[in-house]
Amino acid sequence: MADIAIIMGAALVGGLIAYRFRVPVLLGYLIAGMLIGPFSFGLVKNVDLIETMASIGVVLLLFTLGMEFSLGDLRRMGKVGPLGGSIQILVTALLGFVISKYLFIWSVPDAIFFGFLIALSSTTVVLKILVERGETNTPHGRIMIAILLVQDLAVLPLMVILPALGEPTANLIYSLGITLGKALLFLGAMTVIGFWLIPVFLGQTAGSRSRELFLITILAICLGAAFGTSYFGISAAFGAFAAGMLVSRSQFTHQALADIIPLRNAFAALFFVSLGMLASPRFIFDNWSMVLLVALIIILSKLIICALIPRLYGYSLKTTLFVGAGLTQVGEFSFVIGQAGLETGVMSANLYSLILSSAFITILFTPLALKLAELTYSSLTTYRRLAPLTRLGSDKPLLDIKKKLSDHVIICGHGRTGGNLTNILKGYQIPYVVIDLNPRIIAELRAQKIPCIYGDAGNTQILSMAHVEKARVLALTCPDPMAEITATNYAKRVNPDIDVIARLPETSVAERLRNLGVSEIVEPAFETSLEFVRHILGYYEVATHEIESIVCPFMKIREGEIPPEQSQLSINRPPGKVR
Repeated sequence: MADIAIIMGAALVGGLIAYRFRVPVLLGYLIAGMLIGPFSFGLVKNVDLIETMASIGVVLLLFTLGMEFSLGDLRRMGKVGPLGGSIQILVTALLGFVISKYLFIWSVPDAIFFGFLIALSSTTVVLKILVERGETNTPHGRIMIAILLVQDLAVLPLMVILPALGEPTANLIYSLGITLGKALLFLGAMTVIGFWLIPVFLGQTAGSRSRELFLITILAICLGAAFGTSYFGISAAFGAFAAGMLVSRSQFTHQALADIIPLRNAFAALFFVSLGMLASPRFIFDNWSMVLLVALIIILSKLIICALIPRLYGYSLKTTLFVGAGLTQVGEFSFVIGQAGLETGVMSANLYSLILSSAFITILFTPLALKLAELTYSSLTTYRRLAPLTRLGSDKPLLDIKKKLSDHVIICGHGRTGGNLTNILKGYQIPYVVIDLNPRIIAELRAQKIPCIYGDAGNTQILSMAHVEKARVLALTCPDPMAEITATNYAKRVNPDIDVIARLPETSVAERLRNLGVSEIVEPAFETSLEFVRHILGYYEVATHEIESIVCPFMKIREGEIPPEQSQLSINRPPGKVR
């Protein structure tokens, strides 16, 4: 009990410090584990118990991953998701193998493990950064998420295949065949159970209306599947993932996910702390040059390979830069696979310590890499001599403008908001042109004979092609803060009379957009909250003028017409009668 208390306390302190310094919490867990582990202060004594509980953390991680995994998300991204992600994994693994085998002279199993471990990136770290930057719906954000989904799915065969490398060469193919055969048989059995038994079982448990019984049922399915695969010599994580995918097909998946995630997070924290315990500070100190070299190799190789994937599918230089910079780190599931290799004796302890130590640097570098990509692209678009570099290779703008436009609307981003806007403008015969960075959207618009340009709204040459100097309105519906700032700055410089309407991607850029001369800022969350106020007060028969007297001050505060301290009386005045 004391060991568990120490680990959870260390996870709490490490997580809080990481959050305070705005680095991924995962990094805080790993460093906390390193400090309390046997190679530093040695505060934890019962290592076997911790490893058992950490294994439960791995099982719960893969189980929830199975429930959250969506083939639909991959299909919506086209080939850049499944095919591009697969190419990235294989090419990175091959490059890692070649470097480690012929540059570092490592053994073949170590070289194979190294290649596949560095091929995976961190879903947790990337998603956190994208959410904080408000870029989950940008082209580079969607591509990164699609590639990460493919990488997460690749964990399953890697967990099955890589530990088998410990077999003698003569028996390797035979062992792999037996392992894959067992996995297929298990999947067949689980499919039968999942389609006919699990939904009925969950329905009976849910009918009892007991949250405790429902949670226990979910855990029994997860741990039972994990035990089933481990009993037959296959990875327990494989069984947990398969069970998660089957549970996700039932109508109870959302409640199951909501109930199990807090438990998963607790065990996952314990797992990552236990991983940190395996790393040696002494090893890092004694081999700091090798750690830095490996980290540099990982960052550069993944930057180049991951950047080339969207480039192959016709995406812009901006998307190329951001995808490459965002996927440079080593992922959390690399540690899961690494631990499996360590337990089976396939991977050496020195290699594991080296990868774990280098992973710290790659995770820390990720936010800086994205910032550098942002500054690089901003420099390319600012300087006229460098601007043509934003249209290198096959990434030329796709134009479908029959005649020169004037007094028109430029719509930057053809998502849901941009699509609705084009339909309305078409009905009123108001001229417009659409700018979008997604080749698939542009292809659809061209098929519908809608005037469109393929390119980045933040690129001055793209805006020039849209005749921004003669436009009446610039509608920035794209959820990309940097593109909005660059587009507004350029549009106001060449056309001071243009009205700019921007969708607010994040609060931190609102003041900057206003200073640049944006006419109107639409904040979806803010507008939604005011509509809730209007509707709810309307249901209680509050007078219309009373509702407006409450809502209007908020609008004025947001627009900066009145300071908050001068609006308290109007906002907090007594409400009208309600029934």
